[in-house]
Amino acid sequence: MSAFGTQLIEIHDWLREQLARLRADVDAGVAQPRKLQAHCLTFCAALTKHHTGEDAGVFPVLAQRFPELKPVVDELVRDHEIITVMLNRLEDVDFTDRPNALREINGVEAIMESHFTFEERKIVDALNSMEFPVR
Repeated sequence: MSAFGTQLIEIHDWLREQLARLRADVDAGVAQPRKLQAHCLTFCAALTKHHTGEDAGVFPVLAQRFPELKPVVDELVRDHEIITVMLNRLEDVDFTDRPNALREINGVEAIMESHFTFEERKIVDALNSMEFPVR
């Protein structure tokens, strides 16, 4: 089993790939709006589940074991709240309106990438040093 921080990066990379696929499908204009909506909902649910798991499980343990990371954890939780609002907007997008759909995807991608990069830079080493499973 790989270290938890490394697993976190793998999850982030998978989520990045899923959003890139959604963007490519919207940009190409070849997929039906229903298919795009289903892909969007799947992506949004996966990202929400990932962030909910961090907020409820990993982050409290991380902040407890590494008190110096509490401000980082607090910032990551705030990012999750912003991303949730953006995901809700993306879930409601009309995929027949490609320019608007791409704008919403771009917004999610920008904050998600900023968040993932910050998270990876600030907490991966700490996560890799921890013994899991955490319960």
